[in-house]
Amino acid sequence: MNLGRNARTMLVLALAVAASAVPVFESAARSRRPPPVEYAPPPPPPMGPIGLSDRLLADAAAYQAYLQRVTAITPAFTDGASVAQALRTGAAYEPAAFLRGAVAYAAVAALQDAAFVAAVRAPGADADARRLMVNRIIADPTYVFAFRGSDEAAGLAREALGGAALRLYSAGKAVKQSAYDVQRQAWSKETIVDRSGRLAAVKAASQSGLAPATDQVIALQRAAQGLASLGISAPPARPPYTPLIAHALQLAALAALGEAGDGAYDRLTYLTDEVNTGLCLNMAKLNLYQCLAVAGPHYEDIFCMGQHIMLDTGACLARNAGVGVPLEVAPAPLRVPPPRPVASRSARRRR
Repeated sequence: MNLGRNARTMLVLALAVAASAVPVFESAARSRRPPPVEYAPPPPPPMGPIGLSDRLLADAAAYQAYLQRVTAITPAFTDGASVAQALRTGAAYEPAAFLRGAVAYAAVAALQDAAFVAAVRAPGADADARRLMVNRIIADPTYVFAFRGSDEAAGLAREALGGAALRLYSAGKAVKQSAYDVQRQAWSKETIVDRSGRLAAVKAASQSGLAPATDQVIALQRAAQGLASLGISAPPARPPYTPLIAHALQLAALAALGEAGDGAYDRLTYLTDEVNTGLCLNMAKLNLYQCLAVAGPHYEDIFCMGQHIMLDTGACLARNAGVGVPLEVAPAPLRVPPPRPVASRSARRRR
């Protein structure tokens, strides 16, 4: 009896000791666990490839194709229909779209300078430095001109815009002159049919943007990546630089850092706008509308086209790219011989 009670007592005591030892074992087990592993943060994203977004390249291609079409307009008009067709071709640009394409195209030209691209990319290999550079490029238009090769890149951008502008200007002078020469042909003096409808069509074409030129996008993409040439050569451009050229080099520098891809299009649209050029292009459009509103015969439409579509647009682009525009020489005034003095009666009597 006593032995049974003693056995139960011993069992209870053993269980109590075991229970009290559990926390000790758990505590010891916890103390023997290895320290937590500290993982290194993921490496920063590498610098992206050189290039512009597909949308910016499409803007540049549309701008390039428009200039090619309009510069190809010649004074060889044969009837009112040919004048109307050329007028619609020339009027088919919206100023903001034209300017956006011009800046993107000039940026592609600037990217053709390998020294400039290399100088911009050199410090951009470090992610923190690259982020600071991007912010500085966006905030300060003059920053890009501190990089080696910026003068050469600016020269290419200036030539890309100014060279094409002067070709358009020269073609416009020929078309404007034909407005006088064509008056020897009877059809040129006929009154334009549906003048209000013609003006409405021109305004509609002016607001529809530039026609796409998808066949030229790949060539511009290769040029932006340094894999092909635009065929543009120019000497270095010295300061001061116009805002239009500064915007083009800002965009080119961001493209060199791989920061002008598709995701950055909306963020970079402010670089594809420039106040002075935009105002000039809009004024050219307003003058065109006013000219067409009062034009009667076909030769007056030719004048409006040569002056306000071609000459004015070319001058806007050239001047804001920093290229001088040749002065138009006004025709020499008619030289009328002065009237012979009338002799007085007394002089006639003396004769």
